Amino acid sequence: MPQPSVLSALLAGLQGGSIEVVDLTSPLSSTTPVIQLPPQFGQTQVFELEEISRYDDRGPAWYWNNFRSGEHTGTHFDAPVHWVTGKDLADVASVPVGRLIAPAVVLDFSEHAAKDPDFLVEVDHVKAWEADNGPLPEGGWLLLRTGWDARSQSQEAFLNADENGPHTPGLSAECARWVAEETPVLGLGTETVGTDAGRAHSFDPAFPCHSYFLGADKYGLTQLQNLASLPPTGAVVIAGPLPIVSGSGSPARVLALVERS
Repeated sequence: MPQPSVLSALLAGLQGGSIEVVDLTSPLSSTTPVIQLPPQFGQTQVFELEEISRYDDRGPAWYWNNFRSGEHTGTHFDAPVHWVTGKDLADVASVPVGRLIAPAVVLDFSEHAAKDPDFLVEVDHVKAWEADNGPLPEGGWLLLRTGWDARSQSQEAFLNADENGPHTPGLSAECARWVAEETPVLGLGTETVGTDAGRAHSFDPAFPCHSYFLGADKYGLTQLQNLASLPPTGAVVIAGPLPIVSGSGSPARVLALVERS
């Protein structure tokens, strides 16, 4: 008898339930939180639907819409060209498709973030995680769990801003540099509105996750959901941005495959 192929085994696992598909994507609507920059800068577009027809005289048998959205709205993918450090690198349409399916690890700092919304992950935190779980994956994602997805139904709670700016957890500047430049991961995924911590506007460099990761031809995934459903190691992430020519990023459907015993 011929041995089953790898794809046949994958399908059998999906159909039999030994492989679970976890949706890491936040639903995209007009209430999806969006980043707010200081007023002197350009602002991203809130997601909008414009009805074309809905089984009426504009189209008797079909329903469809136009939509308008910023590239970096909701769960989305950051391409290297999004940041000045990656301005000569890939747009979102040019990201190799083989890099859209990759292993992932989850570093859980939700208890730290619950106590301190400005909590920053340092290099030593990551090294301690590696001591317990093994090295970060070659060509894989580092997913940062902070529990921030619980706030995603409220623009105010999600941005958590005051007169000093937003207060959300993330990586320190040195940790961002170290992970981007000295580890084999291909990108960083977060539950917050962007890959950087809320206070990162005042870091050196400003917004270091954007600066270091995108400048190193790596990627970002943001506004992820359900990271609590993933194990620390062993998941495979499928990130599907729209291939927008010259685009700096795109809303994405992000899924994880997880083996269940």
